[in-house]
Amino acid sequence: MYKVALSSCGKEINEALFEQYKQAGITAMEIALKPEEYDTFDYARAKELADASGVELWSIHLPFYPFEELDISAVDQELRQRSVEYLAGIIRQAGGVGIDKYIIHPSIEPIADEIRPEKMKAAKESLVSLAAVAKEYGGYLAVENLPRTCLGKCAAEMKELVEATKNLRVCFDTNHLLGEDFEALFEAVGDKIITVHISDYDFVDERHWLPGEGKLDWQRMLKCFEKVGYQGVWLYEINFEAPATLSRSRKLNCEDFARNAAELFAGKEVTRIL
Repeated sequence: MYKVALSSCGKEINEALFEQYKQAGITAMEIALKPEEYDTFDYARAKELADASGVELWSIHLPFYPFEELDISAVDQELRQRSVEYLAGIIRQAGGVGIDKYIIHPSIEPIADEIRPEKMKAAKESLVSLAAVAKEYGGYLAVENLPRTCLGKCAAEMKELVEATKNLRVCFDTNHLLGEDFEALFEAVGDKIITVHISDYDFVDERHWLPGEGKLDWQRMLKCFEKVGYQGVWLYEINFEAPATLSRSRKLNCEDFARNAAELFAGKEVTRIL
């Protein structure tokens, strides 16, 4: 149904990782680095490894912390501008090797209700600027929906954010909607979804569990993707090691994600790693 992709989730991006993807049939990678790695990351080498393995560099997740240093929704104009300039530099480096989808968090948190409108205004100004940089490389800035008090925590806020300019798109994170059903987001911005972060959760907080370990109705979600004509990949954003909120008998591997996707697409009960 969809090509299977996987976030690097802070792992070292080297020949061995690309080989693991290739052997499992995972066809695309989202580059997601540790905060300190963005300044020194070798994009040209990653492109060489991707081309050699046949694994596409699908997207890059722009950094969003340390919070005190990086906030595109900052009311402090100096901090906001510094954040925009830093992220623009990363977009240019990634765009230079052909990556054309740039995933961005519209805010940090916590955000108090009384300053939310001001934060929304600042975030939209930043998104407009960064979307213009993405356009220079034939790509799109994809705004990720976020949980809790972050901006983009509901369908209405996501719609407001991406309507700031026609050059914005959406990265739908399936385990971030805490206050409403996911169909609301499809109805509001479904036609803007160009990529996804697939993971499951318990409806209490984000968990980044493997589908089948939480409460999401995946068959209903797949119908929503079909209805809006989603054309992207099925990209998991899940670490190999189990989080503290979940126990497994072993670490996940690339084959686990390929099998999980195949079972979901076939409408079968997914395999649980107990």
